[in-house]
Amino acid sequence: MSVTVADSRSVGVIVIGRNEGERLKRCLHSLRNDCPVMVYVDSGSTDGSIEFAKGLGVAVVSLDLSVPFTMARGRNTGFLYLCEHHPEIEYVQFVDGDCEVVAGWISAARAKLNDHTDVVAVCGRRRERSPEFSIFNQLCDVEWDCPPGVSKSCGGDALFRVAPLRESGGYNERMIAGEEGELCLRLREKGWKILRIANEMTLHDAALSRWSQWFRRTIRTGHAFAEGAFLHRNSAEKYNMRSVRSSLIWGAVVPSFALVILVCGLIFDFRILWGLCIPAAGYAQLLLRGFLQQKKQGRNTRLASLVAIFWLLGKFPEAIGVIQFWKNHVRGRRTALIEYK
Repeated sequence: MSVTVADSRSVGVIVIGRNEGERLKRCLHSLRNDCPVMVYVDSGSTDGSIEFAKGLGVAVVSLDLSVPFTMARGRNTGFLYLCEHHPEIEYVQFVDGDCEVVAGWISAARAKLNDHTDVVAVCGRRRERSPEFSIFNQLCDVEWDCPPGVSKSCGGDALFRVAPLRESGGYNERMIAGEEGELCLRLREKGWKILRIANEMTLHDAALSRWSQWFRRTIRTGHAFAEGAFLHRNSAEKYNMRSVRSSLIWGAVVPSFALVILVCGLIFDFRILWGLCIPAAGYAQLLLRGFLQQKKQGRNTRLASLVAIFWLLGKFPEAIGVIQFWKNHVRGRRTALIEYK
């Protein structure tokens, strides 16, 4: 699909990043031909990212590091810059600096927004660049594989209409994660739709090689569940409530119950240990349900088993994230950014 100059200038691109190195270079190079209107928002890089972006003619905005950083704040800062310097922009594409945009994506997404006036955002297939690099990268690739159609939310990469995004107030800058889903909820409550299409959108480079990285990333997920549920506890759809309950039940309540049985059995009567069959049966049922869900989506047996196992294991760090949010909320503290790279 050819792109005219007029068409390309209707779209602005916001890239956020910090010390992304080669990933940022691939990201910016992938956008140069389709989007001349671009801004890179940097959050304290020391690897030459700012100089590289400026060398490509990309506008650069450096965040004030005296204010706590969140990805939401980076996106909002870039969005305000585009609105101020390019008021002609109708659509804005958000891209994380560790992603490379697939050729033709911008045109395809813009066409969908042109054709569907009730759609506020379009996202596509994000793929992991090197799923074979580690189990954790492979899990990310599965996570990105969502069916096309009307969706409740999009990820960090998506093309938005500018006007309703401005009216919504943009992303919630206090959220350290999960800000995309929270924004989409507010937009959906205004009557807008989020559309996921089958087109290839971006190549993501998670670079996850260690258990500790996966564990911290999953803690962040649990924190996002809890914060989103708290912010929208009165929403009609009970936003994130089910995820929070699941994380707490399987990641905290059931393990605590099993620990009580174990301690009582060791102290009073070994026959009490038979009670461990109850939580064991619960986890087995949860594992089977996850496996069948993955098989239903067409995964092979090996991949379905892998995803189900990590879905179950993820309940424990998710519960930590939920508890961490509530602990800090009660104390009136703001949780620091949970980084895993």
